[in-house]
Order: sequence, then structure tokens, then C-alpha cells
Amino acid sequence: MPAKESQLGELDKEISSEEFWEDPAHAQQVSKDAANLREHIGEWKRLKQRLRDTTELAALNDESFRADLDSETMDIENELEKRSFTAMLSGPYDADDALLAIHAGAGGTDSQDWAAMLMRMYLRWAEKKGYKTEILETSEGEEAGIKSTTISINGDYAYGYLRSEKGVHRLVRLSPFDAAHRRHTSFSLVEVLPQVAFDNPEVQIDPADLKIDVFRSSGAGGQNVQKNATAIRITHLPTGIVVTCQNERSQSQNREFAMRILRARLFEIKKAEKAEEVAILRGEYTKAEWGSQIRSYVIHPYQMVKDHRFEYETGNTQAVLDGDLDGFMHAYLNRQ
Repeated sequence: MPAKESQLGELDKEISSEEFWEDPAHAQQVSKDAANLREHIGEWKRLKQRLRDTTELAALNDESFRADLDSETMDIENELEKRSFTAMLSGPYDADDALLAIHAGAGGTDSQDWAAMLMRMYLRWAEKKGYKTEILETSEGEEAGIKSTTISINGDYAYGYLRSEKGVHRLVRLSPFDAAHRRHTSFSLVEVLPQVAFDNPEVQIDPADLKIDVFRSSGAGGQNVQKNATAIRITHLPTGIVVTCQNERSQSQNREFAMRILRARLFEIKKAEKAEEVAILRGEYTKAEWGSQIRSYVIHPYQMVKDHRFEYETGNTQAVLDGDLDGFMHAYLNRQ
């Protein structure tokens, strides 16, 4: 705790300087970091006081306080377990907001429906966490489901929790789109990116490297069809990354969201390059291939969700699809 308080003191000193607001983007990030740190320190101090008060109450050895003591002790244990888990979220971007992207893979309509199921699962999970979500882009499937979507998930440690979800997710079920009702296997890819601050020095974008196309948003017809060209497609020429955003009615908003996604993808490439270099030096590099699923969700012939990275599984498939993901996230972080 003294180290955290010292860090907060340094941030407060920077905030109080006269030139602090000369760089608004940097100032906003520092202010956010200071607020998060202040809240973190305050929570630990409040918990410490609760422990002190409970210990003093227990020392009275009064049976009339037994029920209150049992209840308070259970609450403190749950809080300590929660904080023990949060302490594992110590990566450089774990406390940040996240961008979550889902892409339907092999499996046709079934995979597009599977991508929509995953989208619902993560939105339900975020809702349970009290996180704010915003769907930045969605490409609808021809018959059902979605081809892809990108969701902004904002809240404390959103990226730290969600980074366990990055990879290929496999579904096994009786297909509702097969007239013979046969068992199908579907795949979708989940990407998790930290929402990079605009002043992050690791991501430099030269406007000359961007090809920007403006077009009309596609829709379901009638009033949903845009009469003006508001959708944005940005191509980053050096990497070939293409980002499309068409959810908003404002061209400027779509452009802003597309740039946010592009910055996050470029930042992820830089992170991956560094991780690959380190892994090769350590002799432990294995290329990630499509189809090497991290998790399987089985609805037929039995019920099971299993994570193949650390052998964690549950038989309650429906609960997982309804957003009960914390067990998998805990197991991932414990393994890390």
C-alpha cells in the first residue's frame, strides 16, 4: 500500500503543475489513473477498518453478536477473495477498457449464429459486471446471426478479465439450420484488444498510410436505410488492416470509432511482435493457427464447456452462454 500511495502522490504532483493541461489527452489519462488509484487505496483502507472492527467485536466474546459476526466474516472473506483475484490483474493494460471483436469462422450459417450467441454471452457477462457496452460495428449474416461485430466494453479491469477469451471458440450442437437436424461443429474467433489512449507513443499513424472510403450504411430496408453516405472503411496500407464502421448515423462518429479500432489493432500487432521475439529467444514459440480452439461448448450429445488450455470445465452450458464466465477467467489467471 505505501508504494501505491507514493505513486498517487507523484500523479497528484503532476496534476497540480501549471502546464498539466497543455496536453489534454495525456492530462485525461493521468487524471483517470489517479482517480482509479485513489479508489483502489480507499477500498483497501475501508476493508482494513472492517477487519479491525470485526476483530474488536469478536474479542468481546458476546454470543449476542454471533450472527452479525458470522455474516460480516463471510462478507470479508468474499471481499478478500475478490481482491485476491484482482491482484492477479497486474498486466500493463489490465485495468483498461477493452475492445472485443467476434468473427464467424468455418461452418456457414451455423457459425454466424454461433458468433451471435457469443456476442450475447459477452454482453450478458458485461451487464452482470456493471460494465458499459457499445456496439461499434456489426455485419449481419445472410440468413441468421452475424459475420462479425466489434464491441467497446468500458469498466475497471475490463481488458484484464477479457484477455482470457482471446482465441477460437468451438460449438458442437444439433443444427437448427439443417433439415436433417444433424450434429454440426461451428467455429468463431474472439479478439480482445486494449483501448489504446490516443497519446500512446507506441502507435503512430501516418495519414498518408490511410485509404478512407465513405459509403452508405447497409440496413434492413425502409427507414433503416441511410440516404447519405455515413459509413466509413479505413484501410491501413502498410499492414492491410481494414476497419469498417457503419452503426452511427454520423460520418464523423463512424470515423472516430473506426480509428479507435484501427489503433487498437496496430497496438496488438506491436504487442504480438514483441511476444513472438521473446518466445523465440526462450525456445517456446508456437504459431497460433485457426482451428486450434481454446474452448469447446458442447450442447449435444451431452452438456459441457471445456477450456483446453488448463482443463477447466463445467456441465452447465446454459449458464456459461448466459454470461457466467468468471470461473474460466479465474482459472486462466491462476494458470498464468
